[in-house]
Amino acid sequence: MTSTADASATFLTQESFDRLKAERDHLVGAGRTEIAKRIEEARLEGDLKENGGYHAAKEEQGKMEARIRQLDALLRNAVVGEKPADDGIVEPGMVVTVEMFGETEKFLLGNREIGGDTDLDVYSEKSPLGAALLGKAKGDEAEYETPNGKVVKVKIIDAVPYDG
Repeated sequence: MTSTADASATFLTQESFDRLKAERDHLVGAGRTEIAKRIEEARLEGDLKENGGYHAAKEEQGKMEARIRQLDALLRNAVVGEKPADDGIVEPGMVVTVEMFGETEKFLLGNREIGGDTDLDVYSEKSPLGAALLGKAKGDEAEYETPNGKVVKVKIIDAVPYDG
C-alpha cells in the first residue's frame, strides 16, 4: 500500500475507486445528456421566469456538475490499494472499535466514499481522532484534542479491514 502522507491524498480500495469512476463516467456521459434534454424540453414550455421544471432541471444540473468536480478531485488524488492487512494496526480502510467516554464506538477510518452505503460512521484519517489513531494497534491508547481544547483519551479495542 502507498503512504497517504500527502494532505490531499485519499486512500481508496480498488473496489471503491472503480465504483466512483463508474459513477463519474455515467454522470459525464449519460447524466449530462439526460439533464440537457430535460432542460431543453422545459425551455420549450415557454416563459423561463415562471417555469418550475426549467429551474428544477437547472438546479439538478448544478448539483450534478458539483458531484462531477468532487469525484474528479477525489479520483485524481486517490491512493489506490488493497484492503489493509488484518494485523490490528489502525490505517485507512479499517473498521476501528474504540472505547472513549466510557462507551464503545465502532467506525470506519477513511474517506466516506470507501464505505459506500455503510451504516457505520466514517472518520477521516486526517481528523483529530483519525490522526491520533493512525499506526496504533489493538490495545494501544491515544489521545486527541477537540476543537474546544478538551483532550479526549481513546483505547483501541479492535481494528479489522472493512469488508464492504
